[in-house]
Amino acid sequence: MARSSQTEMAVLGGLSLEPMTAYALREVIRDVLGHFWSESFGQIYPTLHALEEAGHVRREGGPRARSSVYAITASGLARLRDLLAEPIQEPQPRNGLLLRLFFGRVLGRDQCRALLRDARDRARDQLGEYEGILAHLTATEGHLPDFPFMRLTLLAGIHQCRASVAWAEECLTELAGDDNP
Repeated sequence: MARSSQTEMAVLGGLSLEPMTAYALREVIRDVLGHFWSESFGQIYPTLHALEEAGHVRREGGPRARSSVYAITASGLARLRDLLAEPIQEPQPRNGLLLRLFFGRVLGRDQCRALLRDARDRARDQLGEYEGILAHLTATEGHLPDFPFMRLTLLAGIHQCRASVAWAEECLTELAGDDNP
């Protein structure tokens, strides 16, 4: 799936929650989806314009795009369903930590251990954030029809963080006693 199609999916998905301005849409994408997805204003505005031209969203009020409220149309919901049903194309991996660890002999064990401790600590912090968000949503929005699906995405983050912490701990143990180059 092309990047532009995924941007359409994020924009239409955000508007499926409720009509909103482009700025509010960007805030939703940043604050709600931001743990696993991002879009810039430079991507959102042209996508909104193209979706409006295609009849998938309608703009209400305000002479300028910035002050207008956008709402998804019936054809926009159909387009969103089509986009959501497309096969997922995973991006090529680019993991700076793993790249450094792969060349750890050059970097040195102490630096590798420092990188692993930092990765572990960041994963622990993120885990606490996800668990807090899940507890808050469960208490405040657990009755809403979107909640089970929001919970699924949070559970993915929670499991990934737990796995990252366990992996970093295992690597630190492996590097702990052996200071040979």
